[in-house]
Amino acid sequence: MERPSQAALAERFHALHHEAGVLALLNAWDAGSARVFQQAGCTAIGTTSAGIAYALGRADGERLTREQLAEATGRIAAAVELPLTADVETGYGATAAEVADTVALVIAAGAVGINLEDAAAQGGAALRPTAEQAQRLQAARGAGDDAGVRLFVNARTDVFWLGIGERAERLELTIERAREYVAAGADGIFVPGLADPDELARLVRAVGVPVNVLATPDTPSLDELQQLGVRRLSIGSGAARAALDLAGRIALEVLETGTSELMVAGTLTYREANELFR
Repeated sequence: MERPSQAALAERFHALHHEAGVLALLNAWDAGSARVFQQAGCTAIGTTSAGIAYALGRADGERLTREQLAEATGRIAAAVELPLTADVETGYGATAAEVADTVALVIAAGAVGINLEDAAAQGGAALRPTAEQAQRLQAARGAGDDAGVRLFVNARTDVFWLGIGERAERLELTIERAREYVAAGADGIFVPGLADPDELARLVRAVGVPVNVLATPDTPSLDELQQLGVRRLSIGSGAARAALDLAGRIALEVLETGTSELMVAGTLTYREANELFR
């Protein structure tokens, strides 16, 4: 199948946030995982910065160059015919102009959306000042405009993820930040770590753009999320970490016995795997 134009994919990605049901976004770490997700029936795909880093033998936290990030994004985009949104972490740059450079590279690689988070620095516990993050979001939006792509800018705030402030104050702090990010041009708001149904409903009512949550054991079901008004669910690095864990357990079995039930039971055959890439 021929890959649709980037403009068409961008429009499709925006539309998916307003169709019936919650957009369940699987996060790929390489071309193979992206193809598996497409084959499973995904309507769009995200990348996982952590998974991409792991696949390249690195830890997460912008330890790749932006060029390496863009190269990996390009391989994933080329493997599927679906809209792709790229996890660009905090933007791979200290300034808004550097964020724009990063976003321009992943757009050139084929992405039609991005996640941009407001953590202050690699491994840091603090958030960037709201006004500074708004400038970085504006720069990302500008990179899309300059490229002629209707980029979906998903603004991630880590208030809950990093446990900023008192627990009782986190929702209001999240809403304050989210409103500023929407005013700066964000198309959606991503709040990992928020799973309480009442708080999710309040956030949805307060921000007026699609809300994205991260799948965890505490996250409500897709049906419940739809009733709450949540529009998007991501899995982050979950599948990548599960794949690494499975590989490690297979290794232990093979080293102990010379074979592995995990490697045989319920897995793709050689022929089935090859068919994914024809």
